[in-house]
Amino acid sequence: MLIPIWEQKDTLYFLLTLRTETVETHKGQISFPGGMRDSEEEPLVQTALRETREEIGLPESQIRILGQFDDYLSSTDLIVTPFVGWVSPPLELSPNPEEVEEILEVPWSLFGDPGLCKTETLRRLGRDILVYHYDFQGRDVWGLTARIIRDFLHLIDAPPS
Repeated sequence: MLIPIWEQKDTLYFLLTLRTETVETHKGQISFPGGMRDSEEEPLVQTALRETREEIGLPESQIRILGQFDDYLSSTDLIVTPFVGWVSPPLELSPNPEEVEEILEVPWSLFGDPGLCKTETLRRLGRDILVYHYDFQGRDVWGLTARIIRDFLHLIDAPPS
């Protein structure tokens, strides 16, 4: 998975996708670009870059990998390895219509507004999971995506812009 970030007019953004209703998993959910590795030999960073290109048309040449973030165990017991990538504008994106309904440019400041965050506890696979929800223009950024964003911003101690 790639955590694409960039700056535009002194504001930092995350690049997220709204998944189609026809994808196999997480239909209609907001997520970072990324997916499954093609083979065990493919480095995970290459998976993140390949999947990003395939899903939203963002070429590797516009992404500078800043580092690997913590591994996460999803509620469905998959290990997710996010990589943080700085994106160089201009953004000329083309979503894959089979996977991506819409590409969302979400300002970091959204995740610093406590009025836009709600939490709930869900029971999944025999364990309780604290789930974060952020409202972005009437859309729910939640689950693993919201948790990764929250953890990332806390790690870098980023003041909302």
